[in-house]
Amino acid sequence: MRFLDALFGRTRPVPPDLDNLFAVPGAALTLSAAVGFSPTGVGSVCFSSVEGAEFARITQEVRELLAADTARSGPPVESARDPFGYSWLVSRRAPDDLPALVSDLHAVNSTLQDGGFGPQLLCSLIGFRDAGGRPLALVYLYKRGTFYPFAPLSEQRRDNALELQVRAALAGELRVEADLSRWFALWGAPGL
Repeated sequence: MRFLDALFGRTRPVPPDLDNLFAVPGAALTLSAAVGFSPTGVGSVCFSSVEGAEFARITQEVRELLAADTARSGPPVESARDPFGYSWLVSRRAPDDLPALVSDLHAVNSTLQDGGFGPQLLCSLIGFRDAGGRPLALVYLYKRGTFYPFAPLSEQRRDNALELQVRAALAGELRVEADLSRWFALWGAPGL
């Protein structure tokens, strides 16, 4: 089959490497120095919901796992649904505790993947703001194993110049998605 794939120009998707998320705290330092954005302490994981007892059990297990952290400040984990019907688990940490937030997101992704629900995982989002309050998110595309910046200006406009500036600043820090058509707008995403 590899011969036919090569002949017809088909490529196999890169398997996701959830450990890529652990590069975000280092990239946040670069992001702060290069463009003045700091973590908000909010992150979220987006997935397609599945009906059934096993999926409900695993998502409940994730919530209980994250709620068991006694060092957590604020609400443990919140569930949300966006206008497009996707489910989100939102984690909140102190803005200066980005490693713990990344660990939360990794735990959600890993638990869903290990439970056989990897195909339902869509993306993880980590929120940032500048001194003026402008939002920015680093989005990890689960199926591609890459990151991209999303900088909304208003409900249906985004700051493309800032996104390209962030891409350039983080090129050596994170595996940034090269295909700009995969830089999806996440309007109304919880955690942004």
